[in-house]
Amino acid sequence: MDKKLITIFVVVFLLVTLFSGCLEETDTANHKPVVSISYPFDKSTVSSLVMISGISSDLDGDEDIRKVEVKISDNEWDKADGTTQWIYHWNTYDYGDGRYIVSVRSWDGEDYSDVQTLTVDVDNPEVVDSDSHKWALFVATANFPEDNESKLGNGGLYLAEDIAEYLIEECNYATSNVIILFDDGWIRDDNGYGEKLMTLQERNHEYDITYGGATEDNVVNSIDHVINQSNSYRDSEVFIWVFNHGYGDLNNSLTGGKLLESSQIFLWDDILSDRELGELLAPLKSKKVAVIVDACFCGGFADKTIFNIPTALLFRSGIPRSGRVVIAGASKFRKGYASTTKGPLFSLLWFEGLTTGEADGFRAGLFKMGKPRKFNFFKDGKVSVEEAFYYARYKLSTDKNLKEFDSMEPQITDRFPHMGLFFSRKGLVLGED
Repeated sequence: MDKKLITIFVVVFLLVTLFSGCLEETDTANHKPVVSISYPFDKSTVSSLVMISGISSDLDGDEDIRKVEVKISDNEWDKADGTTQWIYHWNTYDYGDGRYIVSVRSWDGEDYSDVQTLTVDVDNPEVVDSDSHKWALFVATANFPEDNESKLGNGGLYLAEDIAEYLIEECNYATSNVIILFDDGWIRDDNGYGEKLMTLQERNHEYDITYGGATEDNVVNSIDHVINQSNSYRDSEVFIWVFNHGYGDLNNSLTGGKLLESSQIFLWDDILSDRELGELLAPLKSKKVAVIVDACFCGGFADKTIFNIPTALLFRSGIPRSGRVVIAGASKFRKGYASTTKGPLFSLLWFEGLTTGEADGFRAGLFKMGKPRKFNFFKDGKVSVEEAFYYARYKLSTDKNLKEFDSMEPQITDRFPHMGLFFSRKGLVLGED
C-alpha cells in the first residue's frame, strides 16, 4: 500500500477517535427525573387523612433527586417527605366534599419531571355510621429515632389494631371514628427494622378505619377532628392511646431527671409534653373519656409522680378533668418496657384484663397497687377501664414472671364520672350507653 495512503488512513483514524472521545466527554446533558403516584388510585374516593405516596427515579442517579412536590388542585406546591420513595400527608378534613386534582413533580436540582396528575373525590361523612357516638385515636411512633437499637418494632401498631378491633366489635365504635397514626405512615419489613414496604393505607387491613403517620400535624388535626365531632353529642365517648419512647434520663435511677420537668413523649417529628396534650384536649366536652399514655417517665400525663403522689401544681398537665380516666403506663420517675412484636407491657396487661374479664372486681388497694375481690358478689360481669388498670398493676407486683418490670409503677387519675373522692366510684365501662 502507498505510504501516503497509509499516513492518511492513520491520521483520519486518529481524528475520528479523538473527535468521538470529545463528543462522549462533553455529552453532559441532564436527564429529567421521573415521578409516579402509587396511592391513591385515579378516580377513587378518599376521606379523613390521605397518604399520597409514590416513587421517583433519575437516569443520572437517584441520589440526584432533591425533592418531590405535591399540589392539591389550585393550591401551592408543597414538599413531600422522601425522594425515591415519597409520601405526602393530606388532611382532607380542611376540604369540602368534591373532586380534586392531585399533581406531583420531582426535581433533581436542574430540571423538574413531567407533572403526574390524578383526580380523587373527597367524601367525608357528616354523621357517624353507628347509632352510638364514640371516637378512638391511637398514636404510636415506635421506630423513631432511626437507629435500630432504639426502635420498638411494629408491636405498637399491632396492639393498636387489636384494641381498635375490640372497640369496634364489642363496644359499638364506628370504623369511620377510629384513627390509627403510626410512625411516618410507612410499614417496614423485618418488624419495622427494614426497608419501607408500603404505606399503612395501602396494606390490607380488616376494618375500614383511618390510618396516617404520627406526625405533629396529624396528631393535632386528628385531636381537633375528634373534639369537633364528639362535642356535638352529649353522650359521646372518647378513647385515646399514645405509645412511644418517653423523654428522660435513663441513668438517673432516682427521678429519671423529671423532678422539675414535664413528662414528654416522642412523635415522629416532634416531642409532645403532658401540658401540650392537656391544652389540645381542653376543648373536649365529653364526660366519658379514657386517656392512656404508655412510655418511659410518662406519669406526668396522669398528673402523678410515683406511689400515686400528685405532681406539684406548677407541673399539672390539665389532662385529668371531670369525666376522664387518665392512665400512665409508668411513673414520672421510672422507665417503661415494651415488646417489639406485641407492644408496650402495661397496655398488654391492661388489655388482657379488659378482654378476658379477669379484671372484673379489681379495686385500687394501697397506693393504687391493685387488689382483687375475694367474693363474686363484688363482680358485675363488666370490666371498667379502672379495673383493668388495677389488674395490670397487681400483675406487675405479684407475677413472678414480671418481677423485673415492677419498677414501672403505672399511675392513674380517676375522675369518672365526677371529681372528688366519693364521686369517682363508678368505673368507666367502654361502650356502655
